Amino acid sequence: MRGLFWPLSLLLLSLQPWEIQLQSAGPRCYTGPLDLVFVIDSSRSVRPFEFETMRQFLVGLLRSLDVGLNATRVGVIQYSSQVQSVFPLGAFSRREDMERAISAVVPLAQGTMTGLAIQYAMNVAFSEAEGARPPEERVPRVLVIVTDGRPQDRVAEVAAQARARGIEIYAVGVQRADVGSLRAMASPPLDQHVFLVESFDLIQEFGLQFQGRLCGKDLCAEWGHGCQHQCVNAPGTFYCTCNSGYKLAPDNKNCLAMDLCAEGTHGCEHLCVNSLDSYFCRCRAGFALQQDQKSCRAIDYCSFGNHSCQHECVNTLEGPQCICREGHDLLPDGRSCRVRDFCNGVDHGCEFQCVSEGLSFRCLCPEGRRLQADGKSCDRCREGHVDLVLLVDGSKSVRPQNFELVKRFVNQIVDFLDVSPEGTRIGLVQFSSRVRTEFPLGRYGTAAEVKQAVLAVEYMERGTMTGLALRHMVEHSFSEAQGARPRDLNVPRVGLVFTDGRSQDDISVWAARAKEEGIVMYAVGVGKAVEEELREIASEPSELHVSYAPDFSTMTHLLENLKGSICPEEGISAGTELRSPCECESLVEFQGRTLGALESLTRNLAQLTERLEELENQLTSRK
Repeated sequence: MRGLFWPLSLLLLSLQPWEIQLQSAGPRCYTGPLDLVFVIDSSRSVRPFEFETMRQFLVGLLRSLDVGLNATRVGVIQYSSQVQSVFPLGAFSRREDMERAISAVVPLAQGTMTGLAIQYAMNVAFSEAEGARPPEERVPRVLVIVTDGRPQDRVAEVAAQARARGIEIYAVGVQRADVGSLRAMASPPLDQHVFLVESFDLIQEFGLQFQGRLCGKDLCAEWGHGCQHQCVNAPGTFYCTCNSGYKLAPDNKNCLAMDLCAEGTHGCEHLCVNSLDSYFCRCRAGFALQQDQKSCRAIDYCSFGNHSCQHECVNTLEGPQCICREGHDLLPDGRSCRVRDFCNGVDHGCEFQCVSEGLSFRCLCPEGRRLQADGKSCDRCREGHVDLVLLVDGSKSVRPQNFELVKRFVNQIVDFLDVSPEGTRIGLVQFSSRVRTEFPLGRYGTAAEVKQAVLAVEYMERGTMTGLALRHMVEHSFSEAQGARPRDLNVPRVGLVFTDGRSQDDISVWAARAKEEGIVMYAVGVGKAVEEELREIASEPSELHVSYAPDFSTMTHLLENLKGSICPEEGISAGTELRSPCECESLVEFQGRTLGALESLTRNLAQLTERLEELENQLTSRK
């Protein structure tokens, strides 16, 4: 059992901090390349102050090693009833990073499954994926197991498998550790690989001995090795290696640069690029490397879904490019589209609205008015009753100064309407992430009152829940409780939605519901408003019910369109059905009433003539 127990006199060394003891044992150990994994027992039998002692032992041992990607790579595992990797071999190349990771370890405090930990180290920790160097590089693999108790699983068989794979195992037992289990795990000769210490306080003695095992003569430093790049120490000898991207020459000392692409066997479809010790394939601009890592395929940028094109996306070698549908022009942002406005380029002469169409234009009239034979003027409708609810976007994208422009725009709409309890009634709803009725239909009876209430509206900010606003309008704003007139009076119901961006909720259900409820819907968009959403909100035809302005400062030109669009039907006294005088049925009714009045006048005229003849006869007889 020589080498298994340490004499008590060595306890005196523990009076020094362990880092000082390990460093004072000699200069830093230059072992050559080494893959070193520590397996630390953190079961419940290891008390907190003992685990802290083991933590300091690891830190001190690290400071005595030549740590680096081309020197000693270190990995740490802790285990109890389960296994946890603290950091793998390839994680850190700096000692400071390793010490930081070790300081952050929290003990698992469960059982003692040592066999499971060895199996994990063999299959995972010493894999190339975790940072271990490949077997052909002949880098020694060393496993250090530190435990304080008897394993709760089998260790002999799995330890034998690990040793068969070339892993050198050191077994360190503390206090209650089972000597038989230590011997079953360790590599031969056992007197050099099995260590048993009486307490955690003496564990640094293993560190001193372990450092001595690793540090042999540095033949690369003592002899003239003649290696062009690197000299690697091996037991009793040394050998030369080359830096990445080079291979050893036949003399086993000099190095030759590797040009694998020049050999012509790479199979790359486009470009071959030499890397450090290999090569990789690269594709030309506009193409992506396929799964075989050799062939190339044109990149479908548009399929990524982040092109933000309003209409259509087209792939080019430089990336995605947005194009607009016929009759639209691409805006300077390269993504948004605007209807090509031929109306601004010619003197169209349209009385109400000019609409660009293909390479020409046509004139439109508001609902209830017909285009005359000249293709420009509209027949007339007189003002009457209408219930109008305005839905105004108060989201944060509008911004306070633009919201003031919106309120001014709303008041300009009010100016051309006949506001009164018997004529046009106006309600205002503001929406963002929530909906707020600023004033209902039945509150104000004059245009001055409405305009004053509009100016008093406070900006809400936050999101854009247009769908929620449409629902509020359908369910509440046009209710009789809010001031809407009963349906049997046939007062037209008009909704006007004003927005500057994409809705954050679904609008389709309540946009369709509004039209099913007989509400004539208009949509006014500014800036980043989405054309598809505006069309979905508006009634048909969309040309008459959708308006757009590039920014808030230019939206006043929409007023002329809205003046003609919101054309209220003729008002009649309460209790009487309201009809447009421009509709055929109204004209027939008017004709019937007129003919009846003419017949009544004819009868009265006949009676008057007959009475005049009687008076004339009476005067004649008196003479």
